Amino acid sequence: MGLHGKLIAAIEFKAGGDVFHELFRHKPHDLSTISPGKTQGCDLHEGQFGQVGSIICWRYIHDGKEKRDKQVIESIDEEKKLIVFKMIEGDWMELYKTFVITAHVETTGDIDLVTWTLEYEMLNDDVGHPISFLSYFIDLTKDIETHHLAKP
Repeated sequence: MGLHGKLIAAIEFKAGGDVFHELFRHKPHDLSTISPGKTQGCDLHEGQFGQVGSIICWRYIHDGKEKRDKQVIESIDEEKKLIVFKMIEGDWMELYKTFVITAHVETTGDIDLVTWTLEYEMLNDDVGHPISFLSYFIDLTKDIETHHLAKP
């Protein structure tokens, strides 16, 4: 059975890779201001923002519906500007046995690419691949870029 999947999207990010990485590492709660149509809130449940093992609860709009998910920060690589979030409960865990989201910034020359990787295992064959969720992250990345480029 093909229940395991991996989706990857790389988006050019003109507002600076450090800006993106710092936002997701230390200030994810700012996303509700930057992209209020997509993110309602980000609450710290355990630990502290930017620390491996910390637990964060996200409230967001996906496909027109309010969703909630709780994630643990599984790993952070400062040098590679990479953060791995593992879902531990919430809406996506009703469809998937495992769900891991990686946000990674790669810089080549003067181009920053934000790469989102979704790795998952579906609970059964009836569950679809989370393509619309990958689109959500692409749109969120564009919102972050627009917000930061608009700053004086």
